[in-house]
Amino acid sequence: MRTGVWLIGARGSVAVTSIVGALALRAGLADPTGCVTELPALRGPALPGFADLVFGGHDVAVTPLVKKADALASAGVVPGRLVTALHAELAGVESQVRPLPALATQAETAAAITADLVAFRQRHNLDRVVVVNVSTTEPAPPPHPAHHSLAALTAALSGETPVLPPSALAAYAALSAGCGYVDFTPSVGARLPALDELARQNRTPYAGHDGKTGETLVKAVLAPMFALRNLQVRSWSGSNLLGGGDGANLAEPAANAAKAASKQRVLAEILGYQPQGHTRIEYVDDIGDFKTAWDLITFAGFLGTGMRMEFTWHGCDSALAAPLVLDLARLTAAAHHAGRSGPLPELAFFFKDPLGDGPHALGDQWHVLVDFVADLHRQAADGTAD
Repeated sequence: MRTGVWLIGARGSVAVTSIVGALALRAGLADPTGCVTELPALRGPALPGFADLVFGGHDVAVTPLVKKADALASAGVVPGRLVTALHAELAGVESQVRPLPALATQAETAAAITADLVAFRQRHNLDRVVVVNVSTTEPAPPPHPAHHSLAALTAALSGETPVLPPSALAAYAALSAGCGYVDFTPSVGARLPALDELARQNRTPYAGHDGKTGETLVKAVLAPMFALRNLQVRSWSGSNLLGGGDGANLAEPAANAAKAASKQRVLAEILGYQPQGHTRIEYVDDIGDFKTAWDLITFAGFLGTGMRMEFTWHGCDSALAAPLVLDLARLTAAAHHAGRSGPLPELAFFFKDPLGDGPHALGDQWHVLVDFVADLHRQAADGTAD
């Protein structure tokens, strides 16, 4: 199944690491370490192969992909030998990256994005296209009456006043073009009633939000331990140090608040109550694409005995996120091929703030994911996929 992966923020660190990784896997130059879909429990005929992935995207940045990849290699994010070996392939993907349209009205901008997606699909004879938002985090948008129905939203988009944040406008365009949509950021994306209506009307799936790559991944593993042992978590505070473009963006208070809320929500969902404490995010330019999180947990055991736990997570954000971007593109394309439309809560395993009312503990989310993918493979084997 030839699958287009259209990246919003295509020149950013996560997008370029994803592209380099996919090209390296296709060429047999790297192993799929970090790609969840390559585990035996998930691998199978429903998923497009890495050789079937075709990349394109939008961005407001103009740095060529090859130059960005060279910078990532210099920073230790990707191996320099891979970037050198893949210069020609990266130049080929460069030709598929477009400036993000910005026209007089949001209706015109959405139409231009949709036209780019349709042309991309036709140019490469693609069976499916999945749009993945890996751009910078947006502040939470104010509510708007047009968000509640597709008819109202369509009418409002023609006005001079913007009614959708950029992530939701990209989702509107993607769903209008018949493409699946994934929001890897905490931005609103397709999480509006009007966009859910559009997805179901056009029989397109969507997934999100906010890829689970570091501190929250650890929370999703540790919090169930406290719950299952009936230990009372009294406080859970975290301090996150980020560099790179994502960190710079999160220095803006509104975007920072949206990200912090997404990171903290998992605790209440797993524990059944919200312990004291906050998640803080600080921009440190010197650490670049790497990030460090330090968490302090205080908890009470039998007879109220107070105890504490601390952990430190140090990782490379782009290298943690990129394989998940490839996983989500493959899974969303397979779900679309199987006839799924609307939200994909079964992909909660990948997100800090997932869609739907499913479990938030990582182990429970894994079992849901395995069952979901097994069903996709059964449909593919039986020839019952759409």
